Amino acid sequence: MERLPDVTGRTYPPGVPSWVDTEQPDVDAAIRFYGGLFGWEFEEALAPDGHGRYAVATLNGQEVGAVGGPRNGPAAWNTYVAVDDADAAVRHLVSLGAALQLVPAESGAGGVRAVLTDPEGAGFRLWQAGARPGAQAVNVPGSWNFSDLHTADITAATGFYAAAFGWQFDNLDYGTMIRRPGYGDHLEATVDPDIRARQAGDFTPAGFEDAVAWVMPADPNEPAHWHVSFTIADRDQTADLAERLGATVLQRYDTDWTRSARIRDPWGAEFTASQFTPPSG
Repeated sequence: MERLPDVTGRTYPPGVPSWVDTEQPDVDAAIRFYGGLFGWEFEEALAPDGHGRYAVATLNGQEVGAVGGPRNGPAAWNTYVAVDDADAAVRHLVSLGAALQLVPAESGAGGVRAVLTDPEGAGFRLWQAGARPGAQAVNVPGSWNFSDLHTADITAATGFYAAAFGWQFDNLDYGTMIRRPGYGDHLEATVDPDIRARQAGDFTPAGFEDAVAWVMPADPNEPAHWHVSFTIADRDQTADLAERLGATVLQRYDTDWTRSARIRDPWGAEFTASQFTPPSG
């Protein structure tokens, strides 16, 4: 029987991305890489399919994601969306054009997962929480920040996900923000009572308390996929460290809100390390 930690903090309403993990060909090597890069510690857990390994990463004792494997082929990062009923959610999503890759299956006492691809081919996962509700440390250095959908057909993608999860989309100058209406109310009532006061101001987009993800146009020849970003304290220090640990820094770039680096780990999984640098004034 898997022994799970007592989790009493952050929970995720249906339709909110709740967890990330990476599937790797060499789990031990990936644990060393991500532990060295983000300061994660790891605890072995029951693999979602009952085979292989699944190491849950923690930061200061709080769960942040996981490393699983062994995987045949290049490594990848995965994003999970919370649902109340995985079986019902799968039926709904398939009716909208999603393709089922793995049927809902229990992951020990942690919950139930399912694996699908959207109509454009981007893979995503569902998580029906049991004892493991989702990431507990988020938006702090070394933890998950957001997941972004990269797609060549933003119109088709927004139509699918609006029907799939009730998401709403705001086209801003620097990207399309995905909102799950009511999520800010949930955060305010649970783990973040000051969220609206903290986000008040001219520079914060309206409705940002409900933000759960972003949509970005895919680069030429880039397949549709969900891309994971992590919060870090210093972009250049993290990028330099990633290179010393064997990763490839594909790009360093600045926006009005961030200093970021797009990184490919030694086994092919790409992610973004993002330093928050908001406008002042």
